[in-house]
Amino acid sequence: TIKVPGVILNGITNNTQFLLLEWIETGHRSASFWKDFGEQLAALNKVSWTDGESQSLFGLEEDNYIGSLPQENQPGKSWIDFFISYRLEPQIKFAGKYLQPSHHNNFEKLFQRLGDIFPTEPSSLLHGDLWSGNFMCDENSHPVLIDPAIYFGHRSMDLGMTTLFGGFDKSFYEAYDYHFPFPSNYKEQWEVCNLYPLFIHLN
Repeated sequence: TIKVPGVILNGITNNTQFLLLEWIETGHRSASFWKDFGEQLAALNKVSWTDGESQSLFGLEEDNYIGSLPQENQPGKSWIDFFISYRLEPQIKFAGKYLQPSHHNNFEKLFQRLGDIFPTEPSSLLHGDLWSGNFMCDENSHPVLIDPAIYFGHRSMDLGMTTLFGGFDKSFYEAYDYHFPFPSNYKEQWEVCNLYPLFIHLN
């Protein structure tokens, strides 16, 4: 639903991994660029992962990375359990010396509230690291996604991250909301989801 560079070759040479991608010629953003981008991300996030009984699964069949840090994607049927066990807790543990006992207490309180913050919703296919440095505009003014940390999670993970480090254009959010309406507490969801990428930057 969104253009990505084609993979030409990947492998290992001299004990160094490499990934050779299609060249994307940078172009100018047309008047409809952000609208198109919001519509396309909404379509991407509507792609879900289900088990044989049509129940949503969160995670991925393999682990990967976000930046230089490992990202565990053990599949499960609960977004809240996945978010706690494979997104926040590993980063809280990794942050170690930076956190005080009061921080740990506050996270425990937050974990108890997640069921109210995130009502049940199907899993969404995520870019996983969607900030302003991980997309391009090609010569035809099409959005192009790069440098993903892909998994199936809650769509607020992608949406929340777009607000960090400069944010996206207003028309992006309007188009997304039109095609895949935001929940009433979307700002709260985005703030909670952004704990993960902020931890990544800390660690």
